[in-house]
Amino acid sequence: MIAHLRFCISTMIFVLSFSAFAQDFSISGKVVDMNGNPIEFANVIISIENQEEFFKGTSTDDKGYFKIENLTEAAYYVRISFIGHNEFNQIIVLNGNLNLKTVQLKELPESLEEVTIIAQKPTIIRKPDRLIFNVENTALIEKSILGVLRSTPGIIITEGGINVRNAPAMVYINNRKVQLTSDELIQLLESAPANSIKSIEVITNPPASYDADSGSVINIVMDKNLITGYRGSVHTNYTQGVFPRYNTGTSHYFKNNKINININYNYTGQKINRDQDDRVDFLNGENETDQIWESDINRNTHSETHNLNLNFDYYINDRNTLSLTSTGLYTPYFKYEIKNSTDIFNADQNFISNFTANNLSRDNKYNIGTDLIFRHDFANDANLTYSGHFTVYDYERDQDVFQDEPGDENDSEFNTLANQYTKIFTSKIDYNLPIDESSAFDAGVKYSNVNTDSDIARLDIINGQEVPNVENTDAFQYNENVFAAYTNYSKSWEKWNLNVGLRVEQTNIEGRSLTLLETNRQDYLNWFPTLSVSHQVTDDISINGNYKRSINRPSYTNLNPFTFFFNENTVFLGNPNLVPTYIDYYKVGIDFLKYFSVEAYYMNYDGDIVELPRQNNTTNVLAWTPTNLDNKTDFGFDLLFNYYPSSNFGLYAAVSVFNITEEANFDNETVKLDQWSQLFILSPNVSFLKDNSLNINASFWWMTKNLQSLQTVQNLVFSNISISKSIFNEKGVISLSVEDLFNKQDFDQSVSYLNQSSSNFVDLDNRFVKLGFRYKFGNTKLNTNERASDVEERDRLKDLQ
Repeated sequence: MIAHLRFCISTMIFVLSFSAFAQDFSISGKVVDMNGNPIEFANVIISIENQEEFFKGTSTDDKGYFKIENLTEAAYYVRISFIGHNEFNQIIVLNGNLNLKTVQLKELPESLEEVTIIAQKPTIIRKPDRLIFNVENTALIEKSILGVLRSTPGIIITEGGINVRNAPAMVYINNRKVQLTSDELIQLLESAPANSIKSIEVITNPPASYDADSGSVINIVMDKNLITGYRGSVHTNYTQGVFPRYNTGTSHYFKNNKINININYNYTGQKINRDQDDRVDFLNGENETDQIWESDINRNTHSETHNLNLNFDYYINDRNTLSLTSTGLYTPYFKYEIKNSTDIFNADQNFISNFTANNLSRDNKYNIGTDLIFRHDFANDANLTYSGHFTVYDYERDQDVFQDEPGDENDSEFNTLANQYTKIFTSKIDYNLPIDESSAFDAGVKYSNVNTDSDIARLDIINGQEVPNVENTDAFQYNENVFAAYTNYSKSWEKWNLNVGLRVEQTNIEGRSLTLLETNRQDYLNWFPTLSVSHQVTDDISINGNYKRSINRPSYTNLNPFTFFFNENTVFLGNPNLVPTYIDYYKVGIDFLKYFSVEAYYMNYDGDIVELPRQNNTTNVLAWTPTNLDNKTDFGFDLLFNYYPSSNFGLYAAVSVFNITEEANFDNETVKLDQWSQLFILSPNVSFLKDNSLNINASFWWMTKNLQSLQTVQNLVFSNISISKSIFNEKGVISLSVEDLFNKQDFDQSVSYLNQSSSNFVDLDNRFVKLGFRYKFGNTKLNTNERASDVEERDRLKDLQ
């Protein structure tokens, strides 16, 4: 009956599943390299003795452990392999649970450079707390890193950032947080090539070792630098959107028995266009339309960016390693042009007047973060890691605004100069103890300090003279201290897996407006539990459940009470009274019929921080203001389908039905909005030619009307396709990708509640064609172990609006 049901369901979406039979015994062990370090993602395959066909297999986890269950009494041939190392082979007779203890793989000699890696299919591995999307050696890695994330199941890239489900996600590389502001992160991921990515982990329930603000985590796993000697690569790409964009870079790696060094450099030059049509209905006291303001806005952003990443490891001896990591981003040229034309009508659509407003801003900024890490490995496989981090962030914006209205006496001209200087220091100690082959204990402590000084000065141009505007001039000082401790325990037995953790954080914040003589203090102690559990019911069915509590602290700039002027009638405000958001996340799921998963989730946000457009119907000013919602809930159901029958073809599909409810109080009036929405995903990939060297990957997303920050967003269609071809004996790759095939990726959103009525249509510069080339040289085709640092405080750096 189960086999018949599997066949019927699979046929509807072009797939046929296979049955399996429950067994009793297991084979387990740990795989390490010559230095005793655990090897992650090593392949462990068993076959029946004297038979070549694959019978069962798995891969090692991040601590090197593996376990193959549901085996019968028999003789088996065990093979353990990992690229860059000699293969382990052994014949065993299984008549009970067998623990192979520790299996050590020896590194291959230099001749490994002749190995050719054939392009593989992307595959998906589902675990109770995460989804692992393996993309190594696929067409996807010829995109940018941001392009790979767009094709990763569960990740949605919007104008506002990177999201898992409907919530912002933290981005890590090799379990260390990328140390950039939100804008810089998008820019970096868009310009950085993805050719060194091994897999993407979408972690919906991060363990307690992650910072408490890591509600969801996207962990980009890079390949390990396995082979001694030197290797390198160069890459370049050309993108044609509304305007051309350029990117070029180079990577260099060297390793011997004592050191491992990576240096990566990228340069990006681009001009990004954005067109926007805005409408604001200013209302009278009876909430009837009084005036209609329609604006045609064009924005152009010109920028040149240099990014340099250095990773250095020094192997003091077999048990001690010292590492230095530094990431620098420098933007010497950044020009932000806004041209606005606004027509004003009465309620009967009769023309009243119009005005134009031009805004020109020039930015200069750099962001440098450095980590020093020391790790000691004990004889019992436990390890102790100390890491210290320091960031310096300097940002300056010089803005000129001229607003031309009918009659010279109504014209307005002013300049602003805004500065932000931030220093971040963190210190962290982590201890990991593998209790046995199936359980582990983690604990750690962390201290962080954030100190930022900001100031803004506005000078009005009156009769050709600069006159200080005292009301819009301010200086702001922010100081934050966080003390944290955590403990985490994981256990696997028979058909169960358990991960439980607890994190506690004490936060002390002080924000001072020097001009306004206002001080805001916040002191709070919070507990953040996590829980993941799964059970293998049969070979075909497994169930899992998660719970996590997390926090979202306001960005430093959002707490700053400054006013940034788009023009005299559109402004962006800070809010020093913001408080953190607390998020409770629940999920239950079932995997069945080999290719299918069903999940149900519920998220409750206490004080969600959103940026709202608030119109003043008396002054005709629209102010974008960060605000705490009183309540927000997000719940829904997902049906997922993963089908990869061969190395030539694969298909991922998903259907999500969800409801978002948002509630806020304005001037003792409550607004409550809710919206049911659907998300449909289809992502096929196919390889051609005998060596699979021609790869094509496509991704299509359709999201129906949905609710975001008390704004209704209409249908969105995301589409892209990428093609790659290996040349020059696998040393070179040419690639072509097209984004927004159907020109449906722009969004239309509206506000309608209480005395608020506005809408806008945003035409982003996201329809483009990209042509790229990459060439590898040196003694191997293997990739890098690029890392970034894990300081969560840097993620809340935010450019001035």
